[in-house]
Amino acid sequence: MKGSCLCGDITFETAAKPEGASMCHCRQCRKMAGGVWASAYVADRDLTITGAVSWFEASDTAKRGICPKCGAFLFWKAHDEDTISFALGAVDGPTGIKIEKHIFVADKGDFYEIADGLTQKD
Repeated sequence: MKGSCLCGDITFETAAKPEGASMCHCRQCRKMAGGVWASAYVADRDLTITGAVSWFEASDTAKRGICPKCGAFLFWKAHDEDTISFALGAVDGPTGIKIEKHIFVADKGDFYEIADGLTQKD
C-alpha cells in the first residue's frame, strides 16, 4: 500500500496489513482535516515515509504529521505507542480496507449524523 500528500513531496508505503480502521470525530481532527479523519495504523517499523514531514503536537499525548508544502494531514502518532496511523484518504488507489468504528463521537460536529451502524466510541 502506497500513499502521498496532495503535492507529492511526502510519500509513504507499507507491506503490512493495516489495522484499526476508524473515523475520528474529535475536535482536533476536524480542525486539521476540515471534517472527519479516516485512518488505519501499522507498526512504526512497517511504515516507510519519504519527505520532510512537519510534526505538530496538538496535545501532550500525540503528534500529527503534516506536509509543510500542501498542508495535508497524513499521520497521527501517540507518544507512548509503537504504531502510527496514516490517512486513508491519502492512499493511492483502492485500500481494500473497511472502516470498523467511529471514535471520539462525543466531540462530533453538529452538522452531520453517523448512520452506518458501526461501533461508536465516545
